[in-house]
Amino acid sequence: MPVMEEHVPDPVEEAHEYQRFILGYLGDRDPLEVQEGTADALQGLVREAGDRLTTRPEPKEWSVLECMGHFVGAEIVLTARYRWIVAQDEPELVPYDQDLWVDRLHMNDQAPEALLGLFRALREANLDMWRRSTPEERARIGMHAERGPESYELCFRLLAGHDRFHLDQTRRTLEQVRG
Repeated sequence: MPVMEEHVPDPVEEAHEYQRFILGYLGDRDPLEVQEGTADALQGLVREAGDRLTTRPEPKEWSVLECMGHFVGAEIVLTARYRWIVAQDEPELVPYDQDLWVDRLHMNDQAPEALLGLFRALREANLDMWRRSTPEERARIGMHAERGPESYELCFRLLAGHDRFHLDQTRRTLEQVRG
């Protein structure tokens, strides 16, 4: 009888699959234009959520406010990564656990106005940095601990795809909690 080999996932291939998945949400859209519209889209979703802002559709799923908190967490991380990549030579880019950031930083207990204000400030600083960057700076890379080399440009594009993915998630969450 033949012995079945257990499939061991390749972490590098899984990481590249994640990149392809997220970039698929961006498609051929301009990442700058996508990111410029995210704060207003979030503000609209928060307003729309009303008294359902902190309601989770399922116990392990994020509420609308927790989704917004994840946007803030991602923006904090990318704010640092962009600057490390441009200012240092092939810096290490440390991964983070998004669920731990949402849970342990108590995103469902945050004031939505404060989260949105922080997001807007960080996003505008990052968009300004992008607009001022040169092609050489955009090509600089950092070494992501799970995904390997990532350029400033790739990180910027990934964040735009990430915005689209999580805006869709937030919309679905809002639909679910409304019933």
